[in-house]
Amino acid sequence: MYTPAQLQEIIENAIQNVPYPSHPERLYQPISYIMSLGGKRIRPALVLMAADLFGADLNKAIPAALAIETFHNFTLIHDDIMDNAPLRRGKPSVHEKWGVNNAILSGDVMMVESNKHLSMLDTAVLKDALNTFNATAQGVCEGQQLDMEFEERDFVSIEEYINMIRLKTAVLLGGAMKLGAQVAGATAEEAEQLYQFGENIGIAFQLQDDILDVYGDPEKFGKQVGGDIIANKKTLLLLKLKELAGDSDLQELEKQSVSQDFEDKISNTTLLYNKYNIRELATTEMRNYSEKAFNALSALAVPEERKRELILLSNQLMNREH
Repeated sequence: MYTPAQLQEIIENAIQNVPYPSHPERLYQPISYIMSLGGKRIRPALVLMAADLFGADLNKAIPAALAIETFHNFTLIHDDIMDNAPLRRGKPSVHEKWGVNNAILSGDVMMVESNKHLSMLDTAVLKDALNTFNATAQGVCEGQQLDMEFEERDFVSIEEYINMIRLKTAVLLGGAMKLGAQVAGATAEEAEQLYQFGENIGIAFQLQDDILDVYGDPEKFGKQVGGDIIANKKTLLLLKLKELAGDSDLQELEKQSVSQDFEDKISNTTLLYNKYNIRELATTEMRNYSEKAFNALSALAVPEERKRELILLSNQLMNREH
């Protein structure tokens, strides 16, 4: 069994050895740039971990891992354009360096590159792998669209929000695991169990992100605490508060939503969260999805020893510093 650190090294080496054309330079340079910015490489690592669960030769799974990581970075280029984000992993975003039109075009080519990686898979698994990849990619785009629509809506239900984060974030983790299982020759049932594990751990991870945005230690969390509150982002915490708050507190929340005193806004909104035990309710919801994930993994008929590294990685993801 490989550790996540070993898999990350394998992935980094594979990424560095992808031969992008040198011309036109402004089309391919941005791809090399964003692919070299690093990150935790969680998604391609999950592809390889899933393949490793079934004792597969990891070399056979590397094209699928590269396809998932290339697609993920393609979505980051386009997300940064939509969000007008100047930075990505502490460096200038692609559209800041090369302009929006170039960034769009380079992103488009990354989708082609993802399919080129997939085409390197064994023909025996290629059809199933393509179906999984396409369903995953389509789901991520649907999630992004819903997220944008929710910004313009006054009311979003908790059920709708969970479905949005499932599509935007979690299906990529589920798809990565399913892809790795398929490449390894797992049964359809085994691949689906791993998909359920990945999807549910992905939802739990995003819910944890919502909680840490309000209650995390910025030094350990690595992000500005209260960013979602400043942006009036419809997170689980805000939706739960709107569901439970009395009229006077809803009026206070409305007042805070237009406040330009961000420090005050974070403080007053957090007080409302505390009043209605929102942190505890959100943590319960997060744990429910985490439990669903581990139940799916537990039901997988693979020796427990082979699951050890995956369980360790998942526990690390779900125990980020507060």
